[in-house]
Amino acid sequence: MARILSIDYGKKRTGLAVTDPLQIIAGGLATVSTSELFDWLKAYLVKEPVERIIIGEPRQPNGQPSENLARVQQFVNRWRKAVPEVPIEYYDERFTSVLAHQAMLQGGLRKKARQDKALVDEISATIILEDYLRSKK
Repeated sequence: MARILSIDYGKKRTGLAVTDPLQIIAGGLATVSTSELFDWLKAYLVKEPVERIIIGEPRQPNGQPSENLARVQQFVNRWRKAVPEVPIEYYDERFTSVLAHQAMLQGGLRKKARQDKALVDEISATIILEDYLRSKK
């Protein structure tokens, strides 16, 4: 089986998570500069088989689109044209940053580590992927 990769797309940084080849466990993969994301993903696909990509759909708590949704849609459209063999689909990402901070607190991370925005992005991508996997069971 191939992996499933998830993206927590941000204006400056993007968090990434991936499943194991059996698609059972989700784990943080990396945080990359958003400007380098497209090329980073293409290079990753050369090394690892990926069945599909799940990208967080940024919405406000009331369900309205967030300001980042237009940037996410541009990326998705670009991906679908350039790499149609690896489907990309949206998944609701509301509250993932809050959940990431809670996970960091519960994990006993010190304040300095909790302020690491790159780590928050990677954990958020992992939460998106875990929720996606649960929804498919």
